[in-house]
Amino acid sequence: MSTKAGFVALIGEPNAGKSTLTNRMVGAKVSIVTHKVQTTRARIRGVALEGDSQLVFVDTPGLFKPRRRLDRAMVAAAWGGAADADVIVLLIEAHRGITDGVEKILEGLNALPKGRRVALAINKIDRVESQVLLALTSEMNERYAFERTFMISAEKGFGVQDLREWLAGEMPEGPWLYPEDQIADLPMRMIAAEMTREKLTLRLHQELPYQLTVETENWEERKDGSARIDQMIYVARDGHKGIILGKKGETIKAISKLAREELEEFLGRKVHLFLQVKLRENWLEEAERYSEMGLDFKDGNR
Repeated sequence: MSTKAGFVALIGEPNAGKSTLTNRMVGAKVSIVTHKVQTTRARIRGVALEGDSQLVFVDTPGLFKPRRRLDRAMVAAAWGGAADADVIVLLIEAHRGITDGVEKILEGLNALPKGRRVALAINKIDRVESQVLLALTSEMNERYAFERTFMISAEKGFGVQDLREWLAGEMPEGPWLYPEDQIADLPMRMIAAEMTREKLTLRLHQELPYQLTVETENWEERKDGSARIDQMIYVARDGHKGIILGKKGETIKAISKLAREELEEFLGRKVHLFLQVKLRENWLEEAERYSEMGLDFKDGNR
């Protein structure tokens, strides 16, 4: 049996369901999922097997109008992931339809080199009536020549297997790109940092989640099979430290507990997690921080 392998880029607006779909395809949580927009920063690659095909899902940052350097680097990463992929899947939300953001993405798709293979996935189909779906499908396919259209619910799993099987059949022939048991190409240190950042994002409100980043500074394997993980939470303003720490350290203790429990479940062993908060006023302008997130600092200049 000949094997196939290739890259699938998931693109769409923030909160369209790209991270949820990546995790559903992979069968494990490799990408942050929160109700807050713009939580995915790097191009997360989740690896899934379907028959003799290996699918490498590139969960790109949501496409939106960038305001800051970090925003511009994220949008550049998203379009970079799309340009490099064997197949692009545009994810839109059924109940929101063709928004200004979707219009902009369609313009971007039309600007890509000819021959790009693009499928449409209409997500959250359980939120609308069938006639609304049919009208949306028709209008989207008038705007762009999609190879296929799929109606799915990434959260509930409806239609996801059909999309997965079609993608598997469209991958180019060749050896698998990753070992059979590997589900992500991010280093464990980065996955661990993303898990903690997700807990911070869920716990904290307003702009603060976008003003912080988490880095795994030390990972020590212990003789008893457990792991000690030391992480640093960088904040851009001094006042943010107190918010993260909370009264008598209650907030950071709660965040640490949730992150540790998820890490233990993911790794299948005991974890000792130690979090610290550090002020770094200009971290949003430091090339090193962007490298840690898997982004290109220079893209922030565009």
